[in-house]
Amino acid sequence: MKKEKWIVAQQNKENIASLQQELGISHLAAAILSARGIVTPEDALAFMDCDSAHLFDPFLIKDMDKAVSILEKAIEEGERIAVYGDYDVDGVTATSIMIRYLRGRGADCRYYIPDRLNEGYGLNEAAISELKEDGCTLLVTVDSGITAVEETDYAKAMGIKVIITDHHECKDELPHADAVVNPRRSDSEHPFRELAGVGVAFKLICAMEKGRPVKELLDMYADVVALGTIADVMPVLGENRIIISEGLKRLRHTDNIGIRTLMQKLGLDTKPITANSVSFVLAPRINAAGRMGEADCTARLMLTGSGSEAMELAEHLCDLNRQRQEAENAIYEQILGDIERDPSLASGKIMVLWGDGWHTGVIGIVSSRLADRYGMPCVLVSMTGDCGKGSGRSIKGFNLYGALSDNADLLERFGGHELAVGLSVNRENLEELRSRLQEYAERCAVDEELEPCINIDYAVEPNELGLEAVKSLSVLEPFGMGNPMPLFILRDAVIEEITPISHDRHIKLLFSKNGYRFYGFVFGMGARSCPFVTGDEADIVFSAEVNYFRGRESVQLVVKDIKWSQAAERCDECSFDIYERFVSGEKVDREQALFLCPCRDDLVAVFRHVKSNKQDGMLCGMPRTLYRKIKYESKCCMNQGRFLVCMDILKEFDIFDYQMMGDNIVIRDLDYKGKVDINGSGILKKLMEVIKG
Repeated sequence: MKKEKWIVAQQNKENIASLQQELGISHLAAAILSARGIVTPEDALAFMDCDSAHLFDPFLIKDMDKAVSILEKAIEEGERIAVYGDYDVDGVTATSIMIRYLRGRGADCRYYIPDRLNEGYGLNEAAISELKEDGCTLLVTVDSGITAVEETDYAKAMGIKVIITDHHECKDELPHADAVVNPRRSDSEHPFRELAGVGVAFKLICAMEKGRPVKELLDMYADVVALGTIADVMPVLGENRIIISEGLKRLRHTDNIGIRTLMQKLGLDTKPITANSVSFVLAPRINAAGRMGEADCTARLMLTGSGSEAMELAEHLCDLNRQRQEAENAIYEQILGDIERDPSLASGKIMVLWGDGWHTGVIGIVSSRLADRYGMPCVLVSMTGDCGKGSGRSIKGFNLYGALSDNADLLERFGGHELAVGLSVNRENLEELRSRLQEYAERCAVDEELEPCINIDYAVEPNELGLEAVKSLSVLEPFGMGNPMPLFILRDAVIEEITPISHDRHIKLLFSKNGYRFYGFVFGMGARSCPFVTGDEADIVFSAEVNYFRGRESVQLVVKDIKWSQAAERCDECSFDIYERFVSGEKVDREQALFLCPCRDDLVAVFRHVKSNKQDGMLCGMPRTLYRKIKYESKCCMNQGRFLVCMDILKEFDIFDYQMMGDNIVIRDLDYKGKVDINGSGILKKLMEVIKG
């Protein structure tokens, strides 16, 4: 498991007081602004200002004038226009607003979204040929095309004009299109480069409607543009902040029948709509269609004018999402089982795994979950015969694209960027690829750079987490990349309850401190894998949210990380140090020997716990977790060092065998028959000699 470094922001009480007084905001909101370097009222006002008047002129993007001229002429002359999109949320939302706009102008148009599983990302010649046969003479890409040099030349050779709108990084050679609209172009004068693909498409619509107030266009399109921008995890800064802020206001009462129907089905129509609910509730259902090879279903949902069709499509999206979850969880659980049986699979600095028949539409999500869980880059490859299609996710500080580039001779093809890659590889090269990527990671990765970090805004006390205080954080919204939800740390909280939820995929914890109690949710950790036990004191890092349930509001915590309290950590470290000195033959004093020496009841408690909880004759867990469970079950005076001494004694008599694997102890029941006289233990004799002096 990964170990994350916690970095708690320093608090400037004077700045916080000034912001609170000058702006009339809560202490909690002022503390977050101060922690993020926004220290003057002027800077804070500028940050919180989401006025649409601050959107830049779309014609500052290079080639925007050319794109407008070509489109206007095509509409006027009745040309058949094809909008070529992408299968993710950004691509589908961009496709839908462009089609909606063109049809509103009376244009003859259609859309094409490539199949993720059979065609892959971007333009392809077969699709271009199909569009040509359908009579299309103008091709407009959205959220794709910026690297499609050969495909653009192919379209041009067939007599199709090409407008590319995209937001991905540009290579040295741009496609030879009639217009290339991308704010990331080196020659673009547009001040904001971080638009999503749907944001660039919206800019094209704004340019087409250059005499119209942008507020009116936001009224028409901001809900869909915000959805795509949030889902594509674009920075919630600059123009994106304005677009998302405007879009979230409109989503609750959207006139898009498809989106409204899906929101109703998900229960979002009766709750405040936030970037968080879009990211974790709405967007995954839309994304699932593309991952399962049915992106056209989402485009139809966004473009339909029929309530009955919208309901049918919304239900189908939810079904596809359940299928996606099942496929994803099956691969994830299979890999966790493999790692449990062979911990070496996750012992290096990069994880490279493969399996036959893994669903290629979900292995990217599984890679991301594993990278997050183990704190290392992860590459997964789905094999069909001798051919493998892979997807990788990295962590901050490790350039995964660079790692693949360094080993390109082993790959059929690859692409991506520092944190996410796709690849194709033959089966015969898999072992060599794993070995060489490990060597690359050992050679190029610096431990300090790869250590996962959590940046914490504020060390909070429980009395500061009232309902109104948490609500007051809304002045900092919308949240997302570049403006993440505030993270707090609460120290020395007691875990009163641990409840598994969603078939033990997640847990709900009840925390208490100083008479205050809060429910917290830990996603991705089940009760079975939770290292904590009821009664533990813990330090928790979390975001605070308002939970709406049956008309009642309450504060709930979304736990991002949790560790034993500093006092508990010191106690565990101390007992382990004493144990290590004892087993290595170093001198321990009488008090330390008493600390380690178990009585018969201690040994019985350890024996019973292992016997009761073993699976297939084995029990695996962290010693510091196991001793706590035994302590609370048996009411005995147990510590980590004493637990390990018990294990050594039980091993001495061939009752159990064990070995340490990283932070875990793997215990094997030897199925010993008969009785044991523990007074014959050499380990106990050594401890008793020290105690008796």
